[in-house]
Amino acid sequence: MAADITDEQQFAAALDTADEIGPLRALVHCAGAGAGAGAGTGAGARIRLVEKDGQPGAVEPFEKVIALNLIGSSNALRLGAARMAKHDAVDDERGAIVLTASVAAFEGQIGQIAYTASKSAIVGMTLCSARDLASKAIRVCTIAPGIMDTPLLGRLREDVRKPRPTRSAAPP
Repeated sequence: MAADITDEQQFAAALDTADEIGPLRALVHCAGAGAGAGAGTGAGARIRLVEKDGQPGAVEPFEKVIALNLIGSSNALRLGAARMAKHDAVDDERGAIVLTASVAAFEGQIGQIAYTASKSAIVGMTLCSARDLASKAIRVCTIAPGIMDTPLLGRLREDVRKPRPTRSAAPP
């Protein structure tokens, strides 16, 4: 079921639909902005601190990326975990939540400040969330994939899709 992960009521409705199938035991949060209102707010949104004309970059695109990736992850955690916590444990577990960060959390590129900030925050939330939900027998982890060939990536310019050099682990 499609839902706006930043809208608590829409996401709760999606979880209600999932409950019709059975108790929520697993939640994989991998939201993205497709065509429409949220377009241009994902990894390909080129948000700069200072624009070419010298003006400060706009804050609105930054806020949209933070809402999608960080508030969305928070909603997935808290709303999903609250439902999982109500179920009886199976093999000493009630469920697992998997969040999606990105390699950008560790290797952000020019123009990815909002995306990198939000994905780094997801990485930072993981251990705290896992510790918080351990008493409820709910596991939390985060994956950090690299660039993947998806329809969202396919809409980006070639120079954005091209792999960028990363910093080396040791000097040459």
